[in-house]
Amino acid sequence: MAGLVYRSFDSADETRPFEDGKGRLDLLETDGGPVGRAVFEPGWRWSQHIKPLAGTESCESAHTGYIVSGRMNIVMDSGESAEVGPGDFIQIAPGHDAWVVGDEPCVALDWTGYGNYAQPSSA
Repeated sequence: MAGLVYRSFDSADETRPFEDGKGRLDLLETDGGPVGRAVFEPGWRWSQHIKPLAGTESCESAHTGYIVSGRMNIVMDSGESAEVGPGDFIQIAPGHDAWVVGDEPCVALDWTGYGNYAQPSSA
């Protein structure tokens, strides 16, 4: 491992667009695994803009991350819910839906759940 690594998400190793132009995932491959920055545009909803790619009823990725800007509502399959915003740490188990709240894009960093996120299912 290098003593110092710094990279820009603006020059990501991979960018995955969401359905209907409702955002994108910028992914960096690191020695510690993939790290992603997602930009969720106003009107984005997992069940509309990622579900067709994932092929699952709800998001099956576990997320550990940080909300940089914007707001998002997250609802677990169990019904538990939270609205998150700038400065919030998030840890979300598989089995949830989420959507942008308001007119500002929600930008989130995630270092556990974006490796296979927004990729067409292999099924």
